[in-house]
Amino acid sequence: MSTLTPVKSRPAPASVWTALGLVYVVWGSTYLGIRIVVQTMPPFLSAGFRFITAGLVLAGIVAWRFGPAALKATRAQVGSAVVVGLLLILGGNGLVVLAETSVPSGLAALLVAAVPMWVVVLRALTGDRPPLRTLLGVLVGLAGLAVLTSPGLSGEVRLSGVLLVVVASVLWSLGTFSGSKLPLPTNPFTGSAYQMLAGGSAGVLVGVLRGEHHGLDLGSFSTASWVALGYLVLIGSVVGFTAYAWLLRSGAPLSLVATYAYVNPVVAVALGALILDEALTWPILVGGAIVVASVGAIVSTERKK
Repeated sequence: MSTLTPVKSRPAPASVWTALGLVYVVWGSTYLGIRIVVQTMPPFLSAGFRFITAGLVLAGIVAWRFGPAALKATRAQVGSAVVVGLLLILGGNGLVVLAETSVPSGLAALLVAAVPMWVVVLRALTGDRPPLRTLLGVLVGLAGLAVLTSPGLSGEVRLSGVLLVVVASVLWSLGTFSGSKLPLPTNPFTGSAYQMLAGGSAGVLVGVLRGEHHGLDLGSFSTASWVALGYLVLIGSVVGFTAYAWLLRSGAPLSLVATYAYVNPVVAVALGALILDEALTWPILVGGAIVVASVGAIVSTERKK
């Protein structure tokens, strides 16, 4: 999720649909990639490496495309980027990576799909008054989350993993909300590079504190995990964000761009079932449908404001 502001609205050309398709597939597939990575790699160390590498690549692209001066930022802007990066990358993504050591990728994606709901809650807590339809969407979505947590309550998956994803989605929402309030670098790619570097570095530190480096054997990492990690670095982080940022900066209709919020989890569930043979249980199907529908209602209401 991003805090970029579109330049202006214009009809969506073929290039917009191409970029939107990338966001749909790429971001929807990251949950599958994470699940494959953590099969043989330590969660926080692998996530930290992913974002440090992606941050450096993105910073290099910024310097090449806009000149080294584009990487300059004030102390306040860098500090804000660090705070947002810790919330989004370390808290939001890091806890999802840890949770996916025991939680199916499709279920994780559906739980994270609740991010727009938590953003509405944060807005309400800070004095904003969301429309009644938005609040109803949040209530319905919470009911869907209750259904989605039932696999953890029944013992089908670890309850701790399910709760980790819920906490991760709240932290991601807080990072998204904070990003709209704090002073970030003018160039959105610069801000994202700093966020990735801060969150990735913190992830490595947490991994070391958890002892993930003890007995670390690179030879034990599967080829599939290496390929998935490379995919997350270059495609998931760099290409996915670039496509999303381009959509907003090019003036693509927000009503169209916002559809990623409820398309990504559907893509994630489908990929998890097709590639990893993840079970499509009734809580996942029913709870997921409720959450996706509520998010769709929230997004459609908000874009009319």
